[in-house]
Amino acid sequence: MKHMLLLVLVAFSTQLLAESAIAAGTILPVELRSSLSSKKSKVGQVVTARIMQDVPLPGGSQIRAGAKVIGHVVGVSQANNTSGAKLTLRFDTVVVSKRRIPITTNLRALASSMAVWEAQLPKTGPDRGTPEDAWNTVQVGGDEVVYRGGGPVVNGMRIVGQPTNDSGVLARVASNPESMCRGQLEGNDRLQALWVFSSDACGTYDLPHVTITHAGRSNPVGEIVLASDKDELNIRAGSGMLLRVHSAAKK
Repeated sequence: MKHMLLLVLVAFSTQLLAESAIAAGTILPVELRSSLSSKKSKVGQVVTARIMQDVPLPGGSQIRAGAKVIGHVVGVSQANNTSGAKLTLRFDTVVVSKRRIPITTNLRALASSMAVWEAQLPKTGPDRGTPEDAWNTVQVGGDEVVYRGGGPVVNGMRIVGQPTNDSGVLARVASNPESMCRGQLEGNDRLQALWVFSSDACGTYDLPHVTITHAGRSNPVGEIVLASDKDELNIRAGSGMLLRVHSAAKK
């Protein structure tokens, strides 16, 4: 019995060690639980998001779907005569089983709540009469089709990933030269949790007046700047994000 307990404790400690050092390049697919507004949000406002798919980590451990990602608003700029509204935020903590893991992230893709919802529905009439776990759906940001009835994720004739049991997909991140998004980082060429996003999703989707003017990859690292060409910038709760871990933040 003592031997069994020791093995369990060792396995648990190993998992916590892996979770406390989330590798650079790891994708965190999240759904915003906080709404953002250039007119209502204030500097210091806490921003929360929920991880929507189990995230595989090196060594075989994972961050379970449902884990919380926490950030805060670090800047708000109202529209003026020369530019629209802007909002700056930073995500810096993942909460796993009450354990707070510091991180630095950048933003790869942002989709409206409507785009996220539509990506989870079948695109063809016949599918609507089949079980949900057998639907064929199209990912946000590309032409990748998910065959959930035991099939792969494909782009044309090319297999790019596989569906998961928690309504997500696993695929290798692809570069997007048009939007200047990178593919896999050196030493991190593995399957990533992409939820409803395509492997080359990059930028904003179904948010016609919003752009990512600073993704957080360069200085100031970790600060994500969203800009609108309108008087007000609004990102509703339920919107989806692909955050990418830049590095483990120093405590």
